[in-house]
Amino acid sequence: MKSCPFDHISRDAPHPFRTPRLGFTLVELLVVIAVIGTLVGLLLPAVQQAREAARRSSCQNNLRQLGIALHNHESAKNYFPPSGQAVATAGNAPWSGQSLILPYVEGDTLFKKIDFTKPYGDPANTSIPGMAQYGVAPLRIDLLVCASDPNIRPRLDGSGVAQHYPLSYGLCTGVFKVWDPATSTDGGAAFAPFTKLRPNGFSDGLSKTLAMSEVKGFTPRSQDISGLTATPPASAADAAALVPSGSFSIDSGHTEWVCGRTVHNGFTTTFPPNTVVPYTHSDGRQYDVDICSSREGLSSTATYAAVTSRSHHAGVVSSAFMDGSVRTVTNGIDAGLWKALSTRAGGEVVAGDY
Repeated sequence: MKSCPFDHISRDAPHPFRTPRLGFTLVELLVVIAVIGTLVGLLLPAVQQAREAARRSSCQNNLRQLGIALHNHESAKNYFPPSGQAVATAGNAPWSGQSLILPYVEGDTLFKKIDFTKPYGDPANTSIPGMAQYGVAPLRIDLLVCASDPNIRPRLDGSGVAQHYPLSYGLCTGVFKVWDPATSTDGGAAFAPFTKLRPNGFSDGLSKTLAMSEVKGFTPRSQDISGLTATPPASAADAAALVPSGSFSIDSGHTEWVCGRTVHNGFTTTFPPNTVVPYTHSDGRQYDVDICSSREGLSSTATYAAVTSRSHHAGVVSSAFMDGSVRTVTNGIDAGLWKALSTRAGGEVVAGDY
């Protein structure tokens, strides 16, 4: 009996007619995954930085467009808009300066739907034909929001219906004093409640006067604090100590772009940008708060406010000046310089880079 010509080949040896197996071993697969993970870890920070740079650029562009709108308003009406425009019914919420520049930010159609002689909560403005409940108040105005703010979302009423929408850019209304109805005097800033300011009133120079700066949507705040005087709190801790004397809300500040009160549409320079005002609430949590006394137009009492410019851009805020320029202001800016930049006719000497 003849033997098979391949009988001499070991069973363990590769078969001459068998195709070699292709693929990764488990060890090789784990190595590839580890390499990919390392590369992702190296690239992710760079991608995030690029995205943040794009968001910051977009934020600054929003401020430039708003600055142009302010000047277009002045060209058309011969005055800059007030931070809050009074309505016919005393004690009701004034319309914001941001709402008054709608025609100059491609919002003329929306502007024409508003009855500015009545509060935004009046049926004339909450039951506008063709619009949802609460009228224009819950609408998102893209130019007023920063892409880096994670809290940009509608503020809901008790039934879960969108009632208001926040904003990311506040008007400068003073150092601490905002408005005194007894004397009809304002905080000396670029914008004031119920006041139509003109360029010739800016003796400090438009390029050295703050117009707008970033604020955070849904900021914790305490309002209607009694006993505040013209003397600002000496420190952030002193400001936080005043919170229990007012009406505290965990997340309602800067949530109403239509409202012309500083707790919603403005900022003051009591503290430098991104200063933490640390208030520990009864729930055991610490909140970074804004404070104010009686709100503008609500009573005959003066309004004082420590409403800080804050940003989700690390270490800085973007700010627009009255000449239309936009600059990045760091947290470390000198407190006195920051206050000087908020006055329109304070006579301060402002020099150097800021």
